[in-house]
Amino acid sequence: MTGVLVTGGTGKTGRELVSLLRGQGVPVRVASRNPAADDPDAIRFDWDDPATHPAALAGQDRVFVVPPGQSLDPMPSVGPFLAQAQRLGVRKVVLLGSSIPLAPRAPELAAQVRAQPGGVVLRPSGFMQNFLSPHPLGERIRRDGEIRTAAGDGRVGWIDVRDIAAAAAALLTDLDAVPGDQRDHLLTGPQALSYPEAAAIITAGTGRPVRVVHASADQQAAELRAAGIPAQFAAILAAADAGVRPGREDEVSTAVLDLTGQPPRSFTQFVQEHAARWAAPAA
Repeated sequence: MTGVLVTGGTGKTGRELVSLLRGQGVPVRVASRNPAADDPDAIRFDWDDPATHPAALAGQDRVFVVPPGQSLDPMPSVGPFLAQAQRLGVRKVVLLGSSIPLAPRAPELAAQVRAQPGGVVLRPSGFMQNFLSPHPLGERIRRDGEIRTAAGDGRVGWIDVRDIAAAAAALLTDLDAVPGDQRDHLLTGPQALSYPEAAAIITAGTGRPVRVVHASADQQAAELRAAGIPAQFAAILAAADAGVRPGREDEVSTAVLDLTGQPPRSFTQFVQEHAARWAAPAA
């Protein structure tokens, strides 16, 4: 094995994946815009700076792709990168997608990855870690004991990013050919939960009451803009949140168990592990 390039290597999923791969003795190159000076495997990588791409790819035979965050169109930067990876002989590409495509061209990007030899798309559901600060959802819970949502009572198959990373690690350490029907994996936790149900679990697990305030998509977008998210992307996120209401995210898969041999963590387990993170701020 040559090595795995992990783009977004210091992000939520990326850092967990790096830790897992290193634990298995797999050589890793950690790519990020601000590489750690004390990490010999870290390298500067910026989707908006193609000059950083060749050095990141050099000598690597597998790549974990985290598309640029809050991008309305990832194709101009990720598309050429994937073509370059293929020319350099990369044998496996694992894309971190989403169960709800947020960027309009996200399905096109996923199709390009699936078309590559060894290309696999992971489509995780909502991240459990979004319930933690500094994510706007988690910050509001910590600060105000409140969840504001346009999702109504719609359910989401919330998943811990550690389980996403475990699924990615399983794929990136197996260099066998990918069967045609295994190029796309919906990743969820073991149970789909609504925001009111999640709030009840946090309340029970922490002793701190968490209430749910139902909002419109426009109100949700305004909240996200106030949290510093660009207006266009805030509107997309709010529309995705409202899209949960009719039940389109109410599904659970066995993909984590199938890929890793271990069941995914439950939301109750997640709350027990992170209970201190929801402590009320000091007066």
